[in-house]
Amino acid sequence: MIGRLTGALVQKDAEGGILLDVHGVGFELTVPRGTLERLGLEQEDRVTLFVHTHVREDALVLFGFSSAEERQAFRVLLGVTSIGPRLALSVLSVLPAAELAKAIRDKDVRSLVAVPGVGKKSAERLILELQDKLGFVTVASAAMGGKKVPMGEESVRQQVVDGLTRLGFKPSEAEWAVSSLGKSVEDRSIPAVIREALALLRH
Repeated sequence: MIGRLTGALVQKDAEGGILLDVHGVGFELTVPRGTLERLGLEQEDRVTLFVHTHVREDALVLFGFSSAEERQAFRVLLGVTSIGPRLALSVLSVLPAAELAKAIRDKDVRSLVAVPGVGKKSAERLILELQDKLGFVTVASAAMGGKKVPMGEESVRQQVVDGLTRLGFKPSEAEWAVSSLGKSVEDRSIPAVIREALALLRH
């Protein structure tokens, strides 16, 4: 099974389909919509994706995720009654892992029914079956001395550093680039900060 791929983004479409060039071999993957935008990725950028390999009778289908936690959330969703890969991907397109965990914790039916294909009964089933199953959605926060904190509390700075690291840069390089952009990064969008950090790193 393929667990992770690092390569150049060759092609992408609005539905989450991408083509990744890994040492001359093209891999077709489907990612949650919004993933590439959150990482600030453009064509030919290098990216590392965590992969779930879905085996069907007639094909192997690859799903890509920006983090191991996001992939694990996808796998947990697959364990819910009547949730298949496409609907699980749709859930994570609307509610990334941290937001999904919060919606489940808060029993937020309204947020869940915002997902295409999820009605009130399905939302209630998700809340029932996912209680206590998303505790792994955590991230190390430098601001809290390396303690584990909920992803929803992760700073913009740390999310950008994590994103740059997944793109193949060393943590020290990512930290330098983000620090160079000043304290105002916390008040700006993550894609915008990543784009500026990439511009610094590529000069």
